[in-house]
Amino acid sequence: MGKIFYIMGKSASGKDTIYKELIEKMPKFHSIVLYTTRPMREGEKDGVEYFFVDQERFDEMMDEEKIIEFRSYNTKCGIWTYFTADDGQIELWQYDYLVIGTIESYYALKEYFGDDVMVPLYIEVEDGLRLSRALERERAQTKPQYAELCRRFLADAEDFSEENLERAGIKRRFQNIDKETCMEEILREINVNL
Repeated sequence: MGKIFYIMGKSASGKDTIYKELIEKMPKFHSIVLYTTRPMREGEKDGVEYFFVDQERFDEMMDEEKIIEFRSYNTKCGIWTYFTADDGQIELWQYDYLVIGTIESYYALKEYFGDDVMVPLYIEVEDGLRLSRALERERAQTKPQYAELCRRFLADAEDFSEENLERAGIKRRFQNIDKETCMEEILREINVNL
């Protein structure tokens, strides 16, 4: 039976960068591409970061009972839904997976697939550094959305509260102050669980 190594952390914790580098270093891992109804950001590609779909397609997949978990956010730019689908891309009898997502989606997948399959990789960064990184990333956008950045930053405090981390069974944390050190620690954790 395969494992799902699940990367999560607050926005601007570096989880996307770490995820991409892990996929490069460990090509044996398969990925589970999540879906979203939010607009594509500059530099993103459909089927890579997410499958970008509209509300109508989300509703169709819900009717077809293909949705494992979903969460919707009332953002400054409208309601955005993120979800994981049982769409044939998850074959645990053959493969191990590397996934990136939220603590709520991790918890739902843990309920769906079981404790023995899920391995949490929680990335943490001090809030001041994280806010600096988020501002830098937002400034680089053609149309920065600072209000949405602030909403996400505050929502992360709730989403990744100590109570929620405990409920999800997340004990190990990977500090991303120095990316290379963080990567080394995550790679050790992965190898221990393979």
